Amino acid sequence: MEASPERPTGASLSRRLFVAGLGASAAAVSVPSLIRVDGAYAAAPSTGGSLPDGVFSLGVASGDPLPDGVVLWTRLAPDPLAGGGMPSRPYPVEWEVAEDDAFARVVRRGRTVALPQEGHSVHVEVDGLESGADYVYRFRAGGRISPVGRTRTAPAGAVSSGLRFAFASCQNWQDGYYTAYEALAAEDLDFVAFLGDYIYESVPRTTTVRTHEGTGEPVTLAEYRNRHAQYRSDPNLQAAHAAFPWIVTWDDHEVDNNWADEIPQDPDLQTPEAFRARREAAFQAYYEHMPLRRGARPRGLDLQLYRRLRFGDLVDLHVLDTRQYRSDQPATLEAASTDPSLTMTGEDQERWLVDGLTDGGTRWNLLANQVMWAQNDRTAGPEDTFDLDNWDGYRVQRRRLLELFGSGQVANPVVLTGDRHCTWVCDLEPDFDDPSAPVVGAEITGTSISSGGDSDPDAFQQTYRPIAAESPHWKFFDNQRGYVVCDVDGERMLSSLRLVDTVWQPSGATVRTAAEFVVEAGAPGVTVEFQEPPAVTQRAQARREAGPVYDVDDTEDLADVGR
Repeated sequence: MEASPERPTGASLSRRLFVAGLGASAAAVSVPSLIRVDGAYAAAPSTGGSLPDGVFSLGVASGDPLPDGVVLWTRLAPDPLAGGGMPSRPYPVEWEVAEDDAFARVVRRGRTVALPQEGHSVHVEVDGLESGADYVYRFRAGGRISPVGRTRTAPAGAVSSGLRFAFASCQNWQDGYYTAYEALAAEDLDFVAFLGDYIYESVPRTTTVRTHEGTGEPVTLAEYRNRHAQYRSDPNLQAAHAAFPWIVTWDDHEVDNNWADEIPQDPDLQTPEAFRARREAAFQAYYEHMPLRRGARPRGLDLQLYRRLRFGDLVDLHVLDTRQYRSDQPATLEAASTDPSLTMTGEDQERWLVDGLTDGGTRWNLLANQVMWAQNDRTAGPEDTFDLDNWDGYRVQRRRLLELFGSGQVANPVVLTGDRHCTWVCDLEPDFDDPSAPVVGAEITGTSISSGGDSDPDAFQQTYRPIAAESPHWKFFDNQRGYVVCDVDGERMLSSLRLVDTVWQPSGATVRTAAEFVVEAGAPGVTVEFQEPPAVTQRAQARREAGPVYDVDDTEDLADVGR
């Protein structure tokens, strides 16, 4: 069924518009007596016994919206930082989806089993829903009821009302509170795209805003579970998950800084066997804590994460995985520029991406991407310095894909990127060193939620303004914390940079729209439509300087540089 041009307004969901009029055709489904576990049907336990308060301590989430359904997630964890605290046996969990806050109009319900081998996590794939519609959902287990989550299905067919979503990345627990999510949860969005570094694997430090659990970097499944559980315990993060469906992908810190396929950051300290075991543990814990479909369940060393979600005839969102299949980072810029064997995605994923970009099914092609595409020199003057962990290290493949962008076969490509802990807005060109190269697309690199802590914009601008004079494809850059909201319709994509004054207090930070960027359909490239006056930035910096000062656990490093 095609989405209605206007969202219905007849029902009452707190804060958000909600769908009305599904009527008798969406009658409630009875609880099944059989459930599907690992591809086979088994009888669901009739009761699991009572559970303590806090069994839903990690909240609820939804993800990967389709026109007729969505994934619902929770994890039973009454003692989240001690392995979860559940008995080592399967446990029944009931779920229901409704039209209204009071759950008087339930449209789908069922029962599943939370398995100990999956950390007692739950991934329910609900179907049979209306397209472009809002719903509420909740879980029951052991006599306890979860918090209520809200979700929205994808539109189908012609989309005349546009699409609104946010994207975010990089939320180091030790670097700051998730004050940006307090504001993000109050937006009205179709979905949130998270572009990587959901957790950080760094060791606990007591001089930062707050301290990682454990005694060192996570390596085992139990340790990764505890690290994910700590991050999931944040109330602002839980609120943002409960407010909208999320579409997630990873970068490096979910496993190990700057990992590449089966190669760790420090191969002299981690044997191949040890890193493979670590990768397998990290993948399993990641799946257990994300609202992913069961088809993404890890199989040994592999987890199928790259995928494509379509939003009617308006947007194809191509979700990339630039870690699991990539070549090791090159050692020199010469190798990065000339070696055709270097790949960020692997051959299969590149073929999948090209096929999806050129199928002509939608007005816009958006890439949910981890590391920066646009050339990003770090040194002013004749000497060039590049982070070769980014696409600057994989230039032959980058040029091949950017030439495809400019071939006329790809409708309105825009790359959405995380990783940098900065906002960086750029035109994309096949050859950034050729002044005559055509502009073939746009990239909006979003800043971090907390990584890097409270920043110093003045020092940042002083560093990069001289380099910007030599980089005409850069249109905007800033290093304050926040997220980006994107409004897309048939004619243009407007991206609004939301910044918070500080991440060094747990709540109440001021959020503001600091800049707006526009990509016009049929006109490759991006323009800055609005930028806040310097006085506003200076006032925000003064408020930061008046507050507490902490060490920073994570900065956007140059571990892999080339000249």
